[in-house]
Amino acid sequence: MTELKEDERLDYLLAEELRIIQSPTVFSFSLDAVLLARFASVPKTRGSIIDLCSGNGVIPLLMSAKTSVPITGVEIQERLCDMAVRSIQYNKLDDQIKMVNGDLKNAPELLGMEKHTLITCNPPYFLTPSDGELNMNEHVAIARHEIKCTLEDCIRSSSRLLKQGGKAAFVHRPGRLLDILTLMRKYRVEPKRLRFVYPKHGKEANTVLVEGIKDGAPDLKILMPLYVYDEKGEYTEEVRTLLYGGEPPFLRR
Repeated sequence: MTELKEDERLDYLLAEELRIIQSPTVFSFSLDAVLLARFASVPKTRGSIIDLCSGNGVIPLLMSAKTSVPITGVEIQERLCDMAVRSIQYNKLDDQIKMVNGDLKNAPELLGMEKHTLITCNPPYFLTPSDGELNMNEHVAIARHEIKCTLEDCIRSSSRLLKQGGKAAFVHRPGRLLDILTLMRKYRVEPKRLRFVYPKHGKEANTVLVEGIKDGAPDLKILMPLYVYDEKGEYTEEVRTLLYGGEPPFLRR
């Protein structure tokens, strides 16, 4: 039986019929992680996947239901990495998913340069305050703020890990979109697909999903917008599909 520590709990990943260890004071994944796992072009049977800023392993777990290729999660926080390892063990996915407790900046040397098919990354969204003051616990602060890595670190390492023609997918805030696109091109990951996520109709986008190809030709496609809530304040049909099962329209090819 999988051991739960302190205030940890076992939650469901309903669409995949998997369980994941979470903690309200250490780490709980957000909808952004689900969106990224669904958005990324996951290889089915050939290649390898690296998930950077892996947290409690939610993205590797979600992607495992769509592919048979090996997946490696990289997480710098030992406690979060341990949660991911125990979730992987609980779901009996040890043969497919591995976790590395380490700095993503060292991932290319550790996991292999220019050899992987897909890199996913849900990086810290916020810059570290200039005064260094963060009113939250250490685990949350590191997950949310650029304390251990910057956006450039994430994109640089993604490029170094990717083989030519491989893909990298990121989720972030729209306010950093120009930074993301500029850095992707700087590190030879040509932006190819972009999708804005809106809380609901009439609101500004609060999330952006971007995928690029290593050394790809310029040709950026802007996908249909995704709305999270409908006029009743309930999840839209597409978001319900993402969370609870089925194939959403934007992944049908």
